[in-house]
Amino acid sequence: MSTPAPPELFTWEFATDPYPAYAWLREHAPVHRTKLPSGVEAWLVTRYGDARQALADQRLSKDPAHHDEPAHARGRTGIPGERKAELMTHLLNIDPPDHTRLRRLVSKAFTPRRVAEFAPRVQELTDRLIDGFAARGSADLIHEFAFPLPIYAICDLLGVPREDQDDFRDWAGMMIRHGGGPRGGVARSVKKMRGYLAELIRRKRAEPGQEPADLISGLIRASDHGEHLTENEAAAMAFILLFAGFETTVNLIGNGMYALLRHPVQRARLQESLAAGERGLLETGVEELLRYDGPVELATWRYATEPLTLGGQRIAAGEPVLVVLAAADRDPERFDGPDTLDLARRDNQHLGYGHGIHYCLGAPLARLEGQTALATLLTRLPDLRLAADPAELRWRGGLIMRGLRTLPVEFTAADRLVGDAAS
Repeated sequence: MSTPAPPELFTWEFATDPYPAYAWLREHAPVHRTKLPSGVEAWLVTRYGDARQALADQRLSKDPAHHDEPAHARGRTGIPGERKAELMTHLLNIDPPDHTRLRRLVSKAFTPRRVAEFAPRVQELTDRLIDGFAARGSADLIHEFAFPLPIYAICDLLGVPREDQDDFRDWAGMMIRHGGGPRGGVARSVKKMRGYLAELIRRKRAEPGQEPADLISGLIRASDHGEHLTENEAAAMAFILLFAGFETTVNLIGNGMYALLRHPVQRARLQESLAAGERGLLETGVEELLRYDGPVELATWRYATEPLTLGGQRIAAGEPVLVVLAAADRDPERFDGPDTLDLARRDNQHLGYGHGIHYCLGAPLARLEGQTALATLLTRLPDLRLAADPAELRWRGGLIMRGLRTLPVEFTAADRLVGDAAS
């Protein structure tokens, strides 16, 4: 019997629910060569074991210089707009030893202690945003909550002055709105961001504070003490932390709340746990939401530096490889009942934040923001409900990230002073 034709990928219907197609690929073509919407051909890796191997395989480079790209595909991999804006030198695009050097510099901002110190600010931002719509009885949780929360948080972490943070919100909004469409608007936003960050670095270098209270100041101080961080590297590092640090958290909060709204029994268990002052189910629950419908659908680009075999397929040097995290995290060979949402799931070594040396540096901060956002929403707006037919919701186009365009909700209007009392 012949194998049926593979499902159609990367359509709007696929974006709504890609999991049946990924299940087919896992079973019939676990390492599958396909043409992407951009015209680039790449290998998709969908089984958990193969995915974990690929994420840690040093023969799969992050450096686009290893891409044996034909003329029609030139510039169509990586983050939209980054090549024109000369932002290539960042953690997602380099290999050791440069990756090791840059990661060591920035990792100091994401230690458990530093993240714990940031928790009150995240709670303050969360309550302030909820205050903005709590008395109205309705909201779009993407645009009014999930989107601005990580933008303001990462700006604070980087050291962007409060009076400039709304500009970042506008530029980031342009990147999210057009991430899967024409790249002109994205490139312009990236260029503005990069120009601003370069100027901010120059200002902070000219007027250093006594202590590097923010990440950009810390990078400058490390550079000035012989760590060999160029101005371009510092700007690129700040940019990628902003880019990778906000959109993943937007989607964690949005996808996570959407899943809870569609699984009332699980949501009720979590609310009961929070009301009892417990955090265990919240912590395991956020990990399960990352596995079940995580914010990053495909890991960022990798390129074979030499011929290799993965999942029984021969991959030539120079060919791109995309690890499908969303498919790997629903592999029944690794997870019991992978299509079931179980907030109490314990054996949950998901790949939502990657694996190996490129494991997401900002994962502790994203977890803090996700836990704070979901717990506060469920506590302050306990009867939160979806205000649209799920079939009417649209997912953003794009290859790497998975997130809703909007998430309209309704709830009993609450006194906005509740947030003040809780903070």
